[in-house]
Amino acid sequence: MKLTSDEVKHIAKLARLKLTDEEVDKFGTQLSDILTNAKMLDEVDTSNVEPVSQTTGLQNVTFSDVEEPCDLADKILEQSPMPIQDHMIKVKNVF
Repeated sequence: MKLTSDEVKHIAKLARLKLTDEEVDKFGTQLSDILTNAKMLDEVDTSNVEPVSQTTGLQNVTFSDVEEPCDLADKILEQSPMPIQDHMIKVKNVF
């Protein structure tokens, strides 16, 4: 698949690259070769191959989000050096 100079310039513009005319010719040839090699993958028979999303066999580990009572709230409030108001630690205003 041979890319035209306009196609190479368009790709360079998308990549925000400024290319000289020599570079357009050089990269046009290289990109065309890459696309030709990638096109060969269309010839591979993959009809008997199952789709694979990952190959390591690892799985995500998740935990259920269960609310549990916490008896530590009063102990934590007792340890605070800051003043306590309405069963909360009072802090300075942010604004």
